[in-house]
Amino acid sequence: KLDKEIEITVLTRDNKVAYSPCAIPYVLSGTIKSFDDIVMRTPEDYKAKDIDVITEAEVTEVDSSKKTITYLKDGKEIVMDWDKLVLATGGNPFVPPMEGVELDGVFRIRNIDDGIRVQEAMKEAKSAIVTGAGLIGIEIAFALKKQGLNVILSEMLPQIVPRSLDKDMSDILVKYLEMEGIQVVLGKPITKLIGDGKVEKACFGDEDLYDADMVIMATGVRAELDLARQAGCEIGRWAILVNDRMETSVEDVYAVGDCVESKDLILGSNTISQLGTTAVRESKTLARTICGKKSKFNPVLNSMVSKVGKLEFGAVGYTTSFAQQNRIRPVVQKVEALTRARYYPNAKPMDIKVICDGNGTIIGCQIIAEERVAERIDTMTLAITEGLTCFDLSNMEFAYAPPVSMVTDPLILAVEEVSKKFN
Repeated sequence: KLDKEIEITVLTRDNKVAYSPCAIPYVLSGTIKSFDDIVMRTPEDYKAKDIDVITEAEVTEVDSSKKTITYLKDGKEIVMDWDKLVLATGGNPFVPPMEGVELDGVFRIRNIDDGIRVQEAMKEAKSAIVTGAGLIGIEIAFALKKQGLNVILSEMLPQIVPRSLDKDMSDILVKYLEMEGIQVVLGKPITKLIGDGKVEKACFGDEDLYDADMVIMATGVRAELDLARQAGCEIGRWAILVNDRMETSVEDVYAVGDCVESKDLILGSNTISQLGTTAVRESKTLARTICGKKSKFNPVLNSMVSKVGKLEFGAVGYTTSFAQQNRIRPVVQKVEALTRARYYPNAKPMDIKVICDGNGTIIGCQIIAEERVAERIDTMTLAITEGLTCFDLSNMEFAYAPPVSMVTDPLILAVEEVSKKFN
């Protein structure tokens, strides 16, 4: 888009490109009919725009001094020159060390092929365990339940979605999942998987055994860093270090996506933001950088939203516990409101939690309801980005109509209540 003369080659080990991994659980649930529906572009589409995409190619070597890469394609080793190199290697599923992970019926979900394998296994399975209760784990557990399996969702920590929600908010989600027939096991890691060639049971702790025809490892991803290390890029605590122009420590080598660290907006320290929205913003910044245009990637707040069944949940910024871990003394308020005017048909309950620092500056927000969560999380993302206090937001103008909100917006109710805790 920015430079019609530039020659671009993309190499990927996958056989499909430009698809949405976030949509895999919704294909498994049957909400989206086919995995083909989540593939947005083909190599031929890119070729029509003068972009060469080489699929099923494994890059094995990067030489920054010679400005070459080596890759394997159809059993042949090929060397390619480059002027600018972009590393978008993403992450690999993290598998906790345990006995039995090599058994048939144990799955990790990284790409469409993984999703297809799970879809096939579901046809013969009656019971499933999903271990790891982050966003993907919850969405997959609900998908399996929707397809008629007996499902256990397990998390080694004492709550689900620990990075984004406080326990009192996550308990609302647990209650809903249990109401939908999903058994939630918290605070007990799976210690081993048992079976004769194929998984049959999972052991939690020392003794508890649960039946499992299939096990999904949704225990997060770790940045894939082998090529970055070969290139000589500086590596941080979790991933590749880049500046706000997506440049690595090696000249003419750039990185984006799940394999890089980002700046945290509130603390200014490094963090990881393995979200699709972050990757898209980084890529746009990178494109402008390479094309010699002014660019800057802004720090992150890790805003997220998801929907499981009828229930939407979202969050932005810090949880209470994360603030405390970082020596911030949070001032917190949780309120219950409605998504529409009280008298309007089908008004739904909305739980909102607002977290401020000691000066009243908003540093976090969590919302759970059956509707209209995403737009309010976006509003709070903007408020935190602009450094607004609860006092500032409580005087802000909000649109109103009975079918879409209360006359005093739920966000206003929340920040008014937390404001009362300050002199």
